[in-house]
Amino acid sequence: MTKNKKIGLVFFIIVAIAGVVLLLPNNAFIKQGLTRLGFFKQTVENNAEKTVPVAKDESLSEDIPASASFIDSNNKSVNTEDLRGKVVFINFWATWCPPCRAEMPSIEKLYKKFKNNEQIVFLIVEIDNDVDGTKKFISEQNLSLPISYPNSEIPSTWLGGSIPTTVILDKTGKIAARKEGMYDYSTKEMEEFIANLINNAL
Repeated sequence: MTKNKKIGLVFFIIVAIAGVVLLLPNNAFIKQGLTRLGFFKQTVENNAEKTVPVAKDESLSEDIPASASFIDSNNKSVNTEDLRGKVVFINFWATWCPPCRAEMPSIEKLYKKFKNNEQIVFLIVEIDNDVDGTKKFISEQNLSLPISYPNSEIPSTWLGGSIPTTVILDKTGKIAARKEGMYDYSTKEMEEFIANLINNAL
């Protein structure tokens, strides 16, 4: 077998595996194993009837702190402007998005490491306000993540055309990191990144 044929065969196998994973949305184990290969992006546009309004303010940039309001599971309003001075971890997801669901266990692990630290706030934002579906998913997966729902437009610098999307804000409210697509947030590197943000003075 020639080198080109071998490369083509390997590529075909990888694509075939990715295809099988997409056809089996509940197989989180395999999806988590392929997280860093970038196969998993669920476009918001393909579910336009379900999406939350996204602010299209072109004047916004990563250097200018944006803000948004959310409602937590206790029906309490949370505005990110009021969280200045703390690190804010925001994950945008939806119950109908398999990659979103598959990355939740890794976010749960990260959350548990920092849940008693008052210098960081986690906002796990289900963008469709699917309260019943969210409660069912959280219960089935035995998750303790603090769920929130949109209470205002979401800045386009935070949420673009794909979910899951995660934005991490530093203590000044600026974007310290932004990731589109499924990711493993349980790594030591992510833990150290968060810890460094927490320890940085304003």
